[in-house]
Amino acid sequence: MKHLIYALIAGLLLATSVRADVLKLAVTTSFNNSGLADVLVPEIEKDLGIDLQLLVVGTGQALRLGAAGDVDAILVHARAAEETFIAEGHAAYRREIMYNDFIIVGPGADPAGVRGATRVEDAFRQIAAAGADFVSRGDDSGTHKKELSLWVRAGERPDAFSSWYRAVGAGMGAALNTAAALDAYILADRASWLNFGNQQGLSIVFEGDKALFNQYSYLPVSAVKHPHVQKDLAHALDAWLISAKAEELIDGYQIEGKTLFVFNAVR
Repeated sequence: MKHLIYALIAGLLLATSVRADVLKLAVTTSFNNSGLADVLVPEIEKDLGIDLQLLVVGTGQALRLGAAGDVDAILVHARAAEETFIAEGHAAYRREIMYNDFIIVGPGADPAGVRGATRVEDAFRQIAAAGADFVSRGDDSGTHKKELSLWVRAGERPDAFSSWYRAVGAGMGAALNTAAALDAYILADRASWLNFGNQQGLSIVFEGDKALFNQYSYLPVSAVKHPHVQKDLAHALDAWLISAKAEELIDGYQIEGKTLFVFNAVR
């Protein structure tokens, strides 16, 4: 019996000694839906010897988790909100890691004539003028923030829209599913769209405007405000994300021969 107890204690001590350090990272639903997380996370865990726990939320919620000290770092895509986060002392800096772009996805019949638009504000204006079904994330995510800014750019007010404008309060995948079911327009990031399996009759109807640029950035949560955060692990992840290996994995990630992200971190 004594030998069994010693064996159990030894086993517990061994399990404790090899348990990986845990880093909590809040990431956007668009990053997770792209499939890139499935490529990067195993390599990060292997190289850094950590347990990387992703909290998949919209950018607004990710920033709130960081401000509360509930995560160690965040990976988001809404620069103005990120800069406010830093100004309020929740992070010392933001590190640009990679980018892709937003696109407008819509019905094959394109009832609002978006394919003929030359600027993104014209495309949004035409959707509003036609009263064509449009699905909004409506969740304070980076994509939602971008969409609202584009309506403003078009001189439109979403709070005045009628029933054709549907704010679903959901992540990118769920919002795309709703758009597919309704045969509606939606603003999406290109990576999530290419990795989306339920496209049905939808297709890309507008792309290429410089205003649709979509930058992803990494922000380690302030250890000054939240001494319990894993500061050293967060900085180790920062170093990994700007490494040559990360660049190769990010630039090399493709779906059906199409590149989804472009690495642009400054070393």
